[in-house]
Amino acid sequence: MVATLKRELGLMQVTIAGVGIILGAGIYTLIGVASQSAGNATWLAFLISAFVAMFTGLSYAELSTMFKGDGGEFDYINAALSKKFAFLIGLFMIISGFISAATVALGFGGYFIRLFSIPTLTLITASIGLVIAMTIINFVGIRESSWFNTISTFIEFGGLILIILFGLGKLGSVDYFAMPEGLSGVFSASALVFFAYMGFESIVKLAEETKNPTKTIPRALILSLIITSVLYVLVAVSAVSILGWEELSQSSAPLASVAQAFLGSKAFMLLGIIALFSTANTVLISLVTTSRLMYGMAKEHSLPKFFAYVHPRTRTPAAAIFILLFLTVIFVFVGDIEIVGNLTNLFLFLTFAAVNLSLIILRYKCDYKKRHNNKTFKCPINVGKFPVIALIGLLSSLGMMFFVVRNLMG
Repeated sequence: MVATLKRELGLMQVTIAGVGIILGAGIYTLIGVASQSAGNATWLAFLISAFVAMFTGLSYAELSTMFKGDGGEFDYINAALSKKFAFLIGLFMIISGFISAATVALGFGGYFIRLFSIPTLTLITASIGLVIAMTIINFVGIRESSWFNTISTFIEFGGLILIILFGLGKLGSVDYFAMPEGLSGVFSASALVFFAYMGFESIVKLAEETKNPTKTIPRALILSLIITSVLYVLVAVSAVSILGWEELSQSSAPLASVAQAFLGSKAFMLLGIIALFSTANTVLISLVTTSRLMYGMAKEHSLPKFFAYVHPRTRTPAAAIFILLFLTVIFVFVGDIEIVGNLTNLFLFLTFAAVNLSLIILRYKCDYKKRHNNKTFKCPINVGKFPVIALIGLLSSLGMMFFVVRNLMG
């Protein structure tokens, strides 16, 4: 009998998994860089990104009820456009998955060697050690990955709540619409900080390990986006209220600098430990969801059959997991969070444009009714069969690509 993935996850676990990857390293590292161009309106950059994510998230929510596997974007684009284009998009998602995991692992390594002075420890060895440790958890089982994600998510959540609480007494202390580069700078910052939302789309890749995925996946996706969007906006408002955008933009550890204004010299240790959990959790969920995408593509014969091998004891896609480990370790030796963040976002926005377009096309394909029924989620706001939300998602993704390219060109 061929081993299959095990259904372990309910609404709470899937929502926490979504919140966990979204609340990863992005908010801890990119808020300072974003404030350089968005100024005190950095909160607006996060809000714009949240709307872009929500439009596309609703398209994902509908598509996830029509396709029951872990292939995600590959399945949607394959059905709507072509297998070759689906393979290309799937490949982009895999590449962005292990590059971003490697980059975040370097962020973990940087915090780790500053917190723990071990003479023989280097940035590279600490980063590789994390990737290996998270790979082991990924291999052992989805339940173990979910538990680590749950614990880390609550720690990350607590850290961000602290930042929000610190800023309560400072609300109104600055002009929240002070934009050094105008609205154009805010949109450029939004294109960058979208990296902080990376992962919401990965929830659909947990479908085969989720109980009642037709209802659970759409709800978890939308809930995780709402929770993280509110947190990000409040954290950005708090950060600029305490430091102002000029000081915030100069800090290499912006949220630690915010906390230091209240907690003194012990702030870096506190926020540093929280950042360790945040970055480790981001790496784990990136490895989990990317390995499931590789597994799903192999089941559709777009990757070698070997990638679809499921270990009979752990019931996890072992071959995909360990090949992903190898690829991630290679890219640990390279990493610039701003450049890689923009590159990852470029792949993501291209993928999101294709996903939104796929929903529009599938609404008119003859097999749509076979895939869709009254019990499945349907994207709101429609003109006949035409999904208006998907069109907005398509146009906003293309618009954000313009600003990503502008960021990369300097």
